[in-house]
Amino acid sequence: MLVGGGVRTVEADLRGTTEVTEHAESPSNTDARRVSTAATVRRLWPYFRPVRFQMIASMTAALLAMLCGLGIPLITQRIVDGPIAARDLDALPPMVALVLVLGLAEAGFFFARRRFIARPASDVEARMRADMYRHLQGLPVSFHDRWQSGQLLSRATTDLNTVRRFVAFVITFLVVNTLVVLIGLGVLFWLSPVLGTIVLACTLPLVALSYLFESKFKVVARRAQDQSGDLTTVVEESVLGIRVLKAFGRGPHLTRRFLRQARDLRETELAKVRIFALLWAVLIVLPELAIAGQLAFGAVGIADGTVTAGTLVAAVAVSAYLRWPIDSIGWLLAETNQTASASERYFEVMDAEVTITSPQAPASLPEQVRGHVRFEDVHFAHAEGSREVLRGIDLDIRPGETVALVGATGSGKTTVTALVPRLTDVTSGRVTVDGVDVRDLDLAELRRVVGMAFEEPILFSASVTENIALGSADVGEERVREALRVARAEEFVDALPWGLDTRIGEQGLSLSGGQRQRLALARAVVGHPAVLVLDDPLSALDVHTEAEVEAALRRVLHGVTALVVAHRPSTVQLADRVAMLVDGRIAAVGTHRELLADNEEYRHLLSTMEDEEVAA
Repeated sequence: MLVGGGVRTVEADLRGTTEVTEHAESPSNTDARRVSTAATVRRLWPYFRPVRFQMIASMTAALLAMLCGLGIPLITQRIVDGPIAARDLDALPPMVALVLVLGLAEAGFFFARRRFIARPASDVEARMRADMYRHLQGLPVSFHDRWQSGQLLSRATTDLNTVRRFVAFVITFLVVNTLVVLIGLGVLFWLSPVLGTIVLACTLPLVALSYLFESKFKVVARRAQDQSGDLTTVVEESVLGIRVLKAFGRGPHLTRRFLRQARDLRETELAKVRIFALLWAVLIVLPELAIAGQLAFGAVGIADGTVTAGTLVAAVAVSAYLRWPIDSIGWLLAETNQTASASERYFEVMDAEVTITSPQAPASLPEQVRGHVRFEDVHFAHAEGSREVLRGIDLDIRPGETVALVGATGSGKTTVTALVPRLTDVTSGRVTVDGVDVRDLDLAELRRVVGMAFEEPILFSASVTENIALGSADVGEERVREALRVARAEEFVDALPWGLDTRIGEQGLSLSGGQRQRLALARAVVGHPAVLVLDDPLSALDVHTEAEVEAALRRVLHGVTALVVAHRPSTVQLADRVAMLVDGRIAAVGTHRELLADNEEYRHLLSTMEDEEVAA
């Protein structure tokens, strides 16, 4: 997932499983579907549509600006062949003034172009980023388990910056410069067909070579963007897992991995530079040859009287003015390819299916939710055709009852807890709350009714109040304090520098593990849920603090239906009944005393849990 995935990956590296992380399913390691640049960029049209008039205005202003610049050589021709040739200085000032007016108009139109497009381009980027963020929030947890967080971050930042640059600059000048080149060639043919032909002869191979280079550049640009995402992941993992790295002295290990990927990215960027270098060499040489040919032919033409000095000056000036529009075509095509690659990467995320959604006509729970939770022949597999994690779970949790779920590592306990609030969906069977299938409920209503605390306490860089309320408008300070008292967290929170307003920092790493888990527990109970799902939220608590929290939980669990994943014998005794999960099935259900007396497998499991607790 986006949060916490970095630490897990670092720990995997420290166990010598780096190859698992590096070859996990991620966009940079799969063969992405390739489509044409035009088709890819066309997918951005829904985002461009609201600003299309501003884009047209920007193109119009840029075209007018460049036409003003293109008009100056024609006035220069009139000056050279007119006042200068006739030595008529009185006719010179109006023409010079006209050049000044065209120059000022060119500057004004370029200024207007920026004003027209700056805000709309930023709006496109902002809308795309907002849509991507909303989509990421809606995607199932399984999606985030598969994707590297660095890849998602690079798509939401660097790639969208590329799209904004395309809107603000590239598409405007790709269109305008193409028009200006065509108009400029027309002007050259009007001045002198031969001089125009010389420039055209150098322009056509230039355009052909630009297309050749841009096709090669597209492949390298996509590779660089993917490698940049991988590098971002390594940096994020190293920052999130800094304590693990320091504790195990394995900073050099991650450093070597970082340097290896940085070198790969460097080589790819150098490959881009080599392509650009060849392209720019061609872009410089061919226009220079065209100007040299014009000067040679023009000099001969002036000598034999077939070309005027003003015509030659104007033709060379027009050719010089066309240098940037012609030179830029290759670069603009390369930028278009970068945008196409960025768009591909963006839509790879946006095309991921949101499989867990609210139904179009959601069912309603009773006005007074009792919290009766049932698992009816529940099966679950992570992917079609893969081994089932849960194989026919049947469990009835009566209203107000607390059921502890126990089992060996990998037996499917966390998967069971994820099915109640629909963090994931059953493959077959159903989970019901008060007789209503959770898939038939509105997600917001379901998650209002079901509170959850995870084994890994995820905290955000925000105040204590914001972490517990999570932006809920109906959770005031009194409700927050009540939840803190239940979780036995009020005392240490009040001891923080600014109490409830203290920002606890990214991941809450400035707090102890027990403090983080108590805040996560307070978050779970603050909304007074009818159903409480606790995925072993007490694992980081010391024995004394655990006893305090359990005492508080006994009060809050009264009248609340609770499913608690238990890894400690003391937590098991908190429950009214215990369900033992073995190899994806419920092997036994009963009270702790009943199972302890009658079930040998349960006694063995409990003994293992006690040994692990002592070892911890």
